[in-house]
Amino acid sequence: MAKKVIVVPYDGQWKNDFEIIKQYLLTAVKDTAVGIEHVGSTSVEGLSAKPIIDIDIVIKDYSVFSKVVESLAALGYIHEGGLGIKDREAFDYKGKTELPVHHLYVCPEFSAELRRHIAFRDYLRNHPEAVTEYSRIKEEGARIFPDSIDDYIKYKAPCIEEIYRKIRLEEDTK
Repeated sequence: MAKKVIVVPYDGQWKNDFEIIKQYLLTAVKDTAVGIEHVGSTSVEGLSAKPIIDIDIVIKDYSVFSKVVESLAALGYIHEGGLGIKDREAFDYKGKTELPVHHLYVCPEFSAELRRHIAFRDYLRNHPEAVTEYSRIKEEGARIFPDSIDDYIKYKAPCIEEIYRKIRLEEDTK
């Protein structure tokens, strides 16, 4: 069954949703995580997004990963593996109707994927004109491809790639 692509205007409740999930996760990973980051579009004020909170649990390194998997399993999370992305482990869950809908990942603090998530989020947080443009593209993509997540992702890819280019250029000039 095809996943519906739903993009909505920014909702201030997303900050609170992240905090609710973070506190829940901390009950399991407080001794192994070095941080829990709100990433993805819901973490950027003013940015239209699919209403799903993206979360990265940050660990020092893989020496604690098996403990994290065990701790998250006790909360009902299922380790899905890297899903083709190096140094980012995905977790799924069933039910959890008491929590806002979310995607959960675990990344070592040296992970390039974690750095990419944080850099992208922080760039958008500091560039309101990029938020406006990216919101427009996401909303347009969802209207054009409401039944194809793959086409939606392809549609917004040039905008994302442009932001990545700008991030690298800005890092090079510092």
